[in-house]
Amino acid sequence: MFLGIDTSNYTTSAALYDAAKGEVIQRKKLLPVKEGELGLRQSDAVFAHVKQLGDIVTGLFEGNKYEIEAIGVSTRPRDMEGSYMPCFLVGDMVSKTLSSALSAPRYEFSHQQGHIAAALFSAGRLDLLDEKFIAFHLSGGTTEALLVTPDEKRIIKCEKIAGSADLKAGQAVDRVGVMLGLPFPAGKFLEELALKSTAKFKIKPTMKGAECCLSGIENKCRKMLDSCEKHEDIALFCLKSVEAALCGMTDALIAEYGRLPLIYAGGVMSNKIIRKTMEEKYDGIFAMPEFSSDNAAGIAVLTAVASKK
Repeated sequence: MFLGIDTSNYTTSAALYDAAKGEVIQRKKLLPVKEGELGLRQSDAVFAHVKQLGDIVTGLFEGNKYEIEAIGVSTRPRDMEGSYMPCFLVGDMVSKTLSSALSAPRYEFSHQQGHIAAALFSAGRLDLLDEKFIAFHLSGGTTEALLVTPDEKRIIKCEKIAGSADLKAGQAVDRVGVMLGLPFPAGKFLEELALKSTAKFKIKPTMKGAECCLSGIENKCRKMLDSCEKHEDIALFCLKSVEAALCGMTDALIAEYGRLPLIYAGGVMSNKIIRKTMEEKYDGIFAMPEFSSDNAAGIAVLTAVASKK
């Protein structure tokens, strides 16, 4: 059994990966955000993780005794120099404590690597850890396309090859959702609302090569709201705009890199509307929703792989 811990800016997560059975047990809890607000200050996020992580880990082990072979943790948002957020310090501290107490080796990864590995695990495609592929990571803090290659030390190496020049996809979704009176994070609520719409939109994304620009989505949705257009139509416009930008990025990268496998990870990629299009048009590989939103499953899986190196 391999333990993974992830303390992101949205969710407190822990997971156990049974490498023999290929099964994951996970527990997670969203960080509390006051109604109408768009997230937490880092100091508040750290405090929330401190309050929640103990119960999350305890819940994993409740009623069971597992022999933990190794422990993995996300210590930074991305696998690059200078990538840092204080919220990851909580998982880092707890993982060091458990590693010492259990005499179990400890491995560090990025939150982004965890998202990619969780998507591969959920889709039954862990074989791609040994191949080159393109991964899209769309969340509240990230809208990036990554060229992913096998790496002896890091398991997978992620090189950014495209992204958003301004607003991130998850930011656009959350801002429009809160604008419409929905809870934060707004992804699943905006999707539920959008599925009620019968509107049709022709949307041309703003692109600079493979780079997308998303700030216009919020502005357009604000104008639609001021014009008293239906909330469900505004929700659908927002999601179809993100979809159009993602299609623009995908087309540009296929033209440059050829037909590599395409993986779509991150909380925004749990959206059924966007997923349907990307699967039909590009044969994209997606995780199940519980493995798309922030989770520690990918960290646990990467820990198992690293321990066998």
